[in-house]
Amino acid sequence: MTHSAIDVRNQYISYVCLEKNYSSLTVAEYEKDVDAFLAFLEIEGISDLNAVSYQDARLYITNLYDEGFARTSISRKISSVRSFFKFANARYGINDMAFRSLHHPKKEQKLPAFFYEKELEQLFSATIAEDKKSERDYALLELLYATGMRVSELTSLRLKDIDHNLGIVMVMGKGRKERYIPYGSYAQTAIDTYLENSRPQLLKKKEHDVLFVNLRGDPLTDRGVRHILNKMMERASLHTKIYPHMIRHSFATHLLAAGADMRSVQELLGHSHLSSTQVYTHITKEHLRKTYMNSHPRA
Repeated sequence: MTHSAIDVRNQYISYVCLEKNYSSLTVAEYEKDVDAFLAFLEIEGISDLNAVSYQDARLYITNLYDEGFARTSISRKISSVRSFFKFANARYGINDMAFRSLHHPKKEQKLPAFFYEKELEQLFSATIAEDKKSERDYALLELLYATGMRVSELTSLRLKDIDHNLGIVMVMGKGRKERYIPYGSYAQTAIDTYLENSRPQLLKKKEHDVLFVNLRGDPLTDRGVRHILNKMMERASLHTKIYPHMIRHSFATHLLAAGADMRSVQELLGHSHLSSTQVYTHITKEHLRKTYMNSHPRA
């Protein structure tokens, strides 16, 4: 490596240390990342920083993937080298286009966790009881799974939002956008039982029109719903970690697996963009693949 490149590197490290006043740990990370890149250039026979092209930058990133670095680490290394070239351009007029036009690798998309239908049956079965709290919890679970609504949407429901004759609930979604979601007979029966038997007792003479109430008669909160669902999991002896959105994910996954069209599921979920709904197609495909691999005699 030529002295000029090393000199630029040393000046850059002094810059981030003294002028930018980065912590010693951050400076050490920048130094390690820049040194690794300069070592790559030396292997490639590139001695002039001005000669680094976009193709060289892409090759460097490809090598990092081949070496097994995680996407987050690669993203950090890109930022370090881009910052180095930005400094080199400002201080010495060195061309910095190679890394300026290089995009960070996309984050790995984690598939949403969901319940299989047998797991949900266990959850429902473990919740059935005739006391007022269990009747509320059962209605809550039925409505969440029947509609796929968000927990924040559930806890903001008013009595007037439920149309018992049509079996439709009006939901106020993100951005104050209203949508109407149908629900089935299981949810209808559970809601009717809760409203007739449990809610009047839970209210304890308090007056408000929020649909779901806690044991003090106040409106149920998002945190309260999470607590209820965790208790359900304990009773059902399900060891999966639960969070409220899993019910919503299960709703969407089961609909698509049963042949529902994506546009309808998008509308039911209240997604502004179809891309938000498309993630569930990956889940259903993966489920089909696993079913095939476990069941086909020559898989």
